[in-house]
Formats: sequence, C-alpha cells, structure tokens
Amino acid sequence: MYTIESGISQIFSSAFVVPFWSERKIVNHLRGVFVLERRAPARPHCPVDEPLICRTEKDSDRETLKDALLETVACDFKTCLRGNWPEYLMEAAISLYLFFTCLFATLFQHPNSPIHEMMPSALVRRGLMGIAVAATVVVIALTPWGKQSGGHINPAMTFTFYRLGKVEFWDAVFYGVAQFGGAAAGVAIATYLLHGAPGNETARYAATLLGKCGSGVAFVAEATISFSLMLTVLFVSNHGLFARYTPYFIGALYALFITFETPLSGMSMNPARTFGPALQTRHWHAVWVYFLGPTLGMLVASEVFLWARKGIGPYCAKLHHANGKR
Repeated sequence: MYTIESGISQIFSSAFVVPFWSERKIVNHLRGVFVLERRAPARPHCPVDEPLICRTEKDSDRETLKDALLETVACDFKTCLRGNWPEYLMEAAISLYLFFTCLFATLFQHPNSPIHEMMPSALVRRGLMGIAVAATVVVIALTPWGKQSGGHINPAMTFTFYRLGKVEFWDAVFYGVAQFGGAAAGVAIATYLLHGAPGNETARYAATLLGKCGSGVAFVAEATISFSLMLTVLFVSNHGLFARYTPYFIGALYALFITFETPLSGMSMNPARTFGPALQTRHWHAVWVYFLGPTLGMLVASEVFLWARKGIGPYCAKLHHANGKR
C-alpha cells in the first residue's frame, strides 16, 4: 500500500538522490531552529548576551558571548596595541573633559565672572558646577566614542575592571596612559584658550585641594565617594532594568559629591582628574590621597560586588551596554 511515508522515502531515494551529509545538515538545521525558538530571550540591550552560534562539525554546540568572553586569550603588548589603539585614542579624547571642568571652575569661581558676582553663595556655585560637570560626564558616556571605549576616564575604574577580569593588563596600562595624558592636555588647552584665567587663585585650574580637616579626612572621603561610585556602576550596569541608565546614575553622584564633598578633599574620585591640574601648577602636595583613596575605594567596591553576587563578575567593562559598539 502506498503511504505518505513510502512516498517521501521514494523521493529521497530515487528522484532526488540526497547524499547522507546533506540530509544530516538539513536535519541539524531544523533542530537548530527549534532550539533557538525554545531558548529564552536574552536580556535586552546588553550585547554580551547576544547568542553566538559555534558552527562545529556537529552543528549542535551552542554558547553565548558571555561564556566565550571567559575563554579569551591573553593579550600581549603588541596584540593589544595593534587591535585596540582606536579605543585608547578615544579614551584620551574623552579625558579632555577636564577642559570643561576648568571652564566651569573659571565661570563659577573667578572673581571677574558675572556668575560669581550674581551668586555669592559658595554652596550654590558648587551646586551649579556639580550639575555642569555631571551633564558633561553623562554626555561623554553617551557619545559614540564613550560607548566604544567604555567611557571610564578614570584609571582607578579601569584598574578595578582589570581586577574583575574584564580588562587585559596591557589594555589597562594603555588606558591609564591615555587618561592621564588626556587630563593633562585638557587643562593645558583650557589655560591657552582662556588666556590663563583658570590659573587664578580662586579657580586654580580646578585643582583638587585638601580641606581644613587635613589629609586623613580627605583620604577617607575620597575612598568613600569612590566606593559609592564604583558600587553604583557595578550594580546598576549589571541590572536588567537599570543598565541603560548607568550614565545618569553616575552623573547624579557627581553632582551630589561636587556640591557637598568638595570642602573635604576637592572631590576627585579620579587620579587623572588630580594629575592634570597638579602637572599644570607643579603642586603635588598630598597627591597620594587622590591616587590611593579612589583606587582603594573602588577595589573594595569590587570585592563587595563579588561577595553580593556570590563570585559572579560583571558582564563587561562598559558603562553603557545598550549599544552595538565592540
């Protein structure tokens, strides 16, 4: 009796002679389609969760990019420089944000500035400067270059991501060089374009200076605010709902810290942020506070993050995941 099954069998055996390997390929292809259909959707707006299909001989092994990142090959000096030099230049360019910091410090603190005359309250001026700097940081993180490089602009943050295994050693070194160089260049450009106005004793190139309580209090303050910043970055950027808003959380912290913490330490949270003005003024007093405080605070934050997540690290070293940049 002729049945549908026998008809299909005859088609495969006579009319269209399909080799065994092709038949197997078709079956595996259909199997892969059904597997993908059953797979739960990846977390939205996070490129590290995009599926990576590994086409092996069996066409059946599947893994996610997140898993593949854990097996990356160690990057040596030449490999990192040859492969990631665009990111280094981008990080140097966005580290020029200190140009805007010097500009805002001149506008709000210089005695000849009309804003300074209209607002005699130091707290109000710090609040306005905090909002201005915060907006700058948010915009930097959302620019195409900030999205691709990660938008760290902070050697302490880069070193913390290195500790978490999300940045290679030589990438961290080159990022640090770019961040320090960009910060120093930003201050120099501001000094030139503003005809030396940022050097006024009231603006002081937006330098981070010790408060009246001394270096001990300043060190604790720097470690505390850096701990808060890094912990916020790690938890928010790895949260499915809030990850896309990470730059705004960072901006809010910048605004708060500049407004209320500046009298204690000058509000740095960033060794490169301190290095730029210090290089311009040749004033290195208590610079250890601004190099060790932020670094220690962020490293402690990374340990707390790993403890809270039972050893599970962050997805990647970017501040903004919702983009298609590499």
